[in-house]
Amino acid sequence: MLQTVISAGLLVATLLTFWSPANILSGNLMERMFRSFEAGAVPEEELPTPTPSARPRIAIVAGHWGNDPGSVCIDGLTEESVNLKIAELVRQNLTEAGYDVDVLQEMDARLAGLQALALVSIHNDSCDYINDQATGFKVAAAVSTIYPEKATRLTACLTQRYQAATGLPFHYNTVTRDMTDYHAFREINSSTTAAIIETGFLNLDRDLLVNHTDKVARGVSDGILCYVRNEDIPDFQPVNP
Repeated sequence: MLQTVISAGLLVATLLTFWSPANILSGNLMERMFRSFEAGAVPEEELPTPTPSARPRIAIVAGHWGNDPGSVCIDGLTEESVNLKIAELVRQNLTEAGYDVDVLQEMDARLAGLQALALVSIHNDSCDYINDQATGFKVAAAVSTIYPEKATRLTACLTQRYQAATGLPFHYNTVTRDMTDYHAFREINSSTTAAIIETGFLNLDRDLLVNHTDKVARGVSDGILCYVRNEDIPDFQPVNP
Protein backbone atom coordinates (compact mmCIF):
# COMPACT_ATOMS: atom_id res chain seq x y z
CA MET A 1 0.00 0.00 0.00
CA LEU A 2 2.80 2.41 1.00
CA GLN A 3 4.67 1.68 -2.23
CA THR A 4 1.53 2.53 -4.26
CA VAL A 5 1.15 5.89 -2.47
CA ILE A 6 4.82 6.77 -3.07
CA SER A 7 4.57 5.87 -6.76
CA ALA A 8 1.45 8.01 -7.17
CA GLY A 9 3.19 10.95 -5.44
CA LEU A 10 6.17 10.71 -7.79
CA LEU A 11 3.86 10.74 -10.81
CA VAL A 12 2.02 13.84 -9.57
CA ALA A 13 5.29 15.62 -8.84
CA THR A 14 6.51 14.85 -12.34
CA LEU A 15 3.31 16.22 -13.88
CA LEU A 16 3.55 19.43 -11.83
CA THR A 17 7.14 19.89 -12.95
CA PHE A 18 6.06 19.89 -16.57
CA TRP A 19 2.80 21.85 -15.97
CA SER A 20 3.26 25.42 -17.16
CA PRO A 21 1.48 27.67 -19.65
CA ALA A 22 4.45 27.38 -21.96
CA ASN A 23 4.24 23.62 -21.95
CA ILE A 24 0.48 23.70 -22.50
CA LEU A 25 0.80 26.13 -25.37
CA SER A 26 3.70 24.23 -26.94
CA GLY A 27 1.80 20.93 -26.75
CA ASN A 28 4.89 18.92 -25.83
CA LEU A 29 4.06 18.07 -22.23
CA MET A 30 3.34 14.38 -22.82
CA GLU A 31 6.30 13.97 -25.14
CA ARG A 32 8.72 15.37 -22.55
CA MET A 33 7.22 13.29 -19.77
CA PHE A 34 7.62 10.05 -21.71
CA ARG A 35 11.21 10.94 -22.62
CA SER A 36 11.90 11.52 -18.93
CA PHE A 37 10.67 8.03 -18.02
CA GLU A 38 12.51 6.41 -20.94
CA ALA A 39 15.81 8.04 -19.95
CA GLY A 40 15.97 5.80 -16.89
CA ALA A 41 15.23 2.60 -18.77
CA VAL A 42 18.05 0.14 -19.52
CA PRO A 43 18.20 -0.69 -23.25
CA GLU A 44 17.51 -4.35 -23.83
CA GLU A 45 20.73 -4.82 -25.76
CA GLU A 46 22.79 -3.71 -22.75
CA LEU A 47 21.47 -6.49 -20.50
CA PRO A 48 24.12 -9.13 -19.73
CA THR A 49 23.91 -12.30 -21.78
CA PRO A 50 24.27 -15.53 -19.78
CA THR A 51 27.37 -17.50 -20.73
CA PRO A 52 26.70 -21.23 -20.99
CA SER A 53 29.06 -23.29 -18.83
CA ALA A 54 31.37 -25.71 -20.64
CA ARG A 55 30.51 -29.40 -20.35
CA PRO A 56 32.98 -31.68 -18.56
CA ARG A 57 35.67 -33.03 -20.91
CA ILE A 58 37.10 -36.54 -21.20
CA ALA A 59 40.00 -37.64 -23.42
CA ILE A 60 40.35 -41.00 -25.19
CA VAL A 61 43.54 -42.08 -26.94
CA ALA A 62 42.99 -44.53 -29.81
CA GLY A 63 46.20 -46.51 -29.41
CA HIS A 64 48.67 -46.36 -32.30
CA TRP A 65 46.27 -44.25 -34.38
CA GLY A 66 48.20 -41.91 -36.68
CA ASN A 67 51.54 -43.38 -35.63
CA ASP A 68 51.85 -47.11 -36.48
CA PRO A 69 49.54 -50.10 -37.02
CA GLY A 70 50.37 -51.80 -33.72
CA SER A 71 49.88 -55.55 -33.83
CA VAL A 72 49.13 -56.83 -37.35
CA CYS A 73 47.20 -60.05 -37.85
CA ILE A 74 47.93 -62.51 -40.64
CA ASP A 75 44.82 -61.40 -42.56
CA GLY A 76 45.77 -57.72 -42.34
CA LEU A 77 43.61 -56.71 -39.36
CA THR A 78 45.50 -54.10 -37.38
CA GLU A 79 45.37 -53.21 -33.72
CA GLU A 80 45.18 -49.54 -34.74
CA SER A 81 41.88 -50.06 -36.58
CA VAL A 82 40.33 -52.02 -33.71
CA ASN A 83 41.44 -49.44 -31.14
CA LEU A 84 39.98 -46.59 -33.19
CA LYS A 85 36.65 -48.35 -33.68
CA ILE A 86 36.34 -48.90 -29.92
CA ALA A 87 37.40 -45.31 -29.16
CA GLU A 88 34.77 -43.84 -31.48
CA LEU A 89 32.02 -45.90 -29.84
CA VAL A 90 33.26 -44.87 -26.40
CA ARG A 91 33.06 -41.25 -27.51
CA GLN A 92 29.49 -41.77 -28.70
CA ASN A 93 28.48 -43.35 -25.37
CA LEU A 94 30.06 -40.62 -23.26
CA THR A 95 28.68 -37.83 -25.43
CA GLU A 96 25.19 -39.22 -25.00
CA ALA A 97 25.84 -39.26 -21.24
CA GLY A 98 26.50 -35.49 -21.30
CA TYR A 99 30.27 -35.16 -21.70
CA ASP A 100 32.50 -33.59 -24.33
CA VAL A 101 35.01 -36.15 -25.58
CA ASP A 102 38.23 -35.79 -27.56
CA VAL A 103 39.54 -38.87 -29.41
CA LEU A 104 43.29 -38.37 -29.71
CA GLN A 105 45.98 -39.96 -31.83
CA GLU A 106 48.85 -41.86 -30.23
CA MET A 107 51.28 -38.94 -30.46
CA ASP A 108 48.67 -36.18 -30.51
CA ALA A 109 50.03 -32.68 -29.88
CA ARG A 110 47.00 -32.02 -27.67
CA LEU A 111 48.39 -34.41 -25.05
CA ALA A 112 50.85 -31.74 -23.92
CA GLY A 113 49.46 -30.27 -20.71
CA LEU A 114 46.02 -31.78 -21.36
CA GLN A 115 43.45 -31.11 -18.65
CA ALA A 116 40.40 -33.37 -18.43
CA LEU A 117 38.29 -35.26 -15.94
CA ALA A 118 40.03 -38.40 -17.12
CA LEU A 119 42.14 -39.81 -19.94
CA VAL A 120 41.97 -43.44 -21.03
CA SER A 121 44.17 -44.94 -23.73
CA ILE A 122 42.75 -47.96 -25.57
CA HIS A 123 45.00 -50.76 -26.83
CA ASN A 124 44.87 -54.48 -27.62
CA ASP A 125 47.24 -57.40 -27.27
CA SER A 126 48.91 -59.71 -29.76
CA CYS A 127 47.32 -61.37 -32.81
CA ASP A 128 49.55 -64.41 -32.29
CA TYR A 129 48.44 -67.54 -30.48
CA ILE A 130 50.45 -67.73 -27.28
CA ASN A 131 48.59 -70.28 -25.16
CA ASP A 132 45.05 -70.99 -24.02
CA GLN A 133 45.43 -68.44 -21.21
CA ALA A 134 46.14 -65.56 -23.62
CA THR A 135 42.65 -64.13 -23.29
CA GLY A 136 41.44 -61.20 -21.24
CA PHE A 137 42.20 -57.58 -20.51
CA LYS A 138 44.68 -55.42 -18.60
CA VAL A 139 44.34 -52.06 -16.87
CA ALA A 140 47.08 -49.85 -15.47
CA ALA A 141 47.57 -46.29 -14.27
CA ALA A 142 50.70 -44.17 -14.09
CA VAL A 143 53.20 -45.25 -11.41
CA SER A 144 54.27 -41.63 -10.96
CA THR A 145 50.83 -40.04 -10.53
CA ILE A 146 50.56 -37.32 -7.87
CA TYR A 147 47.02 -38.49 -7.03
CA PRO A 148 47.42 -42.25 -6.48
CA GLU A 149 44.00 -42.55 -4.83
CA LYS A 150 42.33 -41.18 -7.99
CA ALA A 151 44.38 -43.46 -10.23
CA THR A 152 43.46 -46.45 -8.06
CA ARG A 153 39.79 -45.58 -8.28
CA LEU A 154 39.88 -45.15 -12.08
CA THR A 155 41.59 -48.51 -12.57
CA ALA A 156 39.16 -50.19 -10.16
CA CYS A 157 36.17 -48.71 -12.00
CA LEU A 158 37.51 -49.78 -15.39
CA THR A 159 38.35 -53.27 -14.15
CA GLN A 160 34.99 -53.95 -12.49
CA ARG A 161 32.77 -52.41 -15.17
CA TYR A 162 34.72 -53.84 -18.12
CA GLN A 163 34.72 -57.34 -16.69
CA ALA A 164 31.00 -57.09 -15.95
CA ALA A 165 30.26 -56.01 -19.55
CA THR A 166 32.50 -58.48 -21.37
CA GLY A 167 33.04 -61.43 -19.04
CA LEU A 168 36.75 -61.42 -19.92
CA PRO A 169 39.34 -62.34 -17.27
CA PHE A 170 41.63 -59.68 -15.81
CA HIS A 171 45.33 -60.21 -16.59
CA TYR A 172 46.65 -58.23 -13.62
CA ASN A 173 49.85 -60.29 -13.49
CA THR A 174 50.91 -59.43 -17.06
CA VAL A 175 50.78 -55.62 -16.80
CA THR A 176 54.04 -54.34 -18.26
CA ARG A 177 56.22 -51.30 -17.68
CA ASP A 178 55.13 -50.05 -21.11
CA MET A 179 51.69 -49.64 -19.56
CA THR A 180 52.60 -48.14 -16.17
CA ASP A 181 55.15 -45.81 -17.79
CA TYR A 182 53.03 -45.03 -20.84
CA HIS A 183 54.28 -41.89 -22.59
CA ALA A 184 50.99 -39.97 -22.37
CA PHE A 185 51.12 -40.17 -18.57
CA ARG A 186 54.21 -37.95 -18.64
CA GLU A 187 52.76 -35.45 -21.14
CA ILE A 188 49.35 -34.56 -19.71
CA ASN A 189 48.67 -32.10 -16.89
CA SER A 190 49.40 -33.64 -13.51
CA SER A 191 45.81 -32.98 -12.39
CA THR A 192 44.39 -35.30 -15.08
CA THR A 193 43.78 -38.86 -13.88
CA ALA A 194 44.78 -41.37 -16.54
CA ALA A 195 44.83 -45.08 -17.27
CA ILE A 196 45.56 -47.44 -20.12
CA ILE A 197 43.46 -50.50 -20.97
CA GLU A 198 44.23 -53.41 -23.27
CA THR A 199 40.73 -54.60 -24.04
CA GLY A 200 41.68 -58.11 -25.18
CA PHE A 201 43.91 -60.36 -27.26
CA LEU A 202 43.44 -60.10 -31.01
CA ASN A 203 43.73 -63.88 -31.25
CA LEU A 204 41.46 -65.64 -28.76
CA ASP A 205 39.31 -62.56 -28.07
CA ARG A 206 39.00 -61.51 -31.70
CA ASP A 207 35.30 -62.30 -32.13
CA LEU A 208 34.37 -60.09 -29.17
CA LEU A 209 36.69 -57.25 -30.22
CA VAL A 210 35.70 -57.21 -33.90
CA ASN A 211 32.10 -58.45 -34.02
CA HIS A 212 30.82 -57.22 -30.65
CA THR A 213 32.71 -53.96 -30.40
CA ASP A 214 29.69 -52.22 -28.88
CA LYS A 215 29.95 -54.48 -25.82
CA VAL A 216 33.66 -53.71 -25.50
CA ALA A 217 33.05 -49.97 -25.81
CA ARG A 218 30.23 -50.13 -23.27
CA GLY A 219 32.56 -51.73 -20.74
CA VAL A 220 35.12 -48.95 -21.19
CA SER A 221 32.46 -46.23 -21.12
CA ASP A 222 30.85 -47.64 -17.98
CA GLY A 223 34.25 -47.72 -16.28
CA ILE A 224 34.92 -44.08 -17.09
CA LEU A 225 31.44 -43.01 -15.99
CA CYS A 226 31.89 -44.95 -12.75
CA TYR A 227 34.96 -42.82 -12.04
CA VAL A 228 33.77 -39.36 -13.10
CA ARG A 229 30.36 -39.81 -11.44
CA ASN A 230 31.91 -41.28 -8.29
CA GLU A 231 29.67 -44.34 -8.52
CA ASP A 232 29.87 -47.22 -6.09
CA ILE A 233 32.14 -50.13 -6.92
CA PRO A 234 30.63 -53.35 -5.56
CA ASP A 235 32.92 -55.78 -3.82
CA PHE A 236 34.21 -58.18 -6.40
CA GLN A 237 37.08 -60.52 -7.07
CA PRO A 238 38.50 -60.11 -10.58
CA VAL A 239 38.26 -63.28 -12.61
CA ASN A 240 41.81 -64.24 -13.52
CA PRO A 241 42.83 -66.57 -16.37
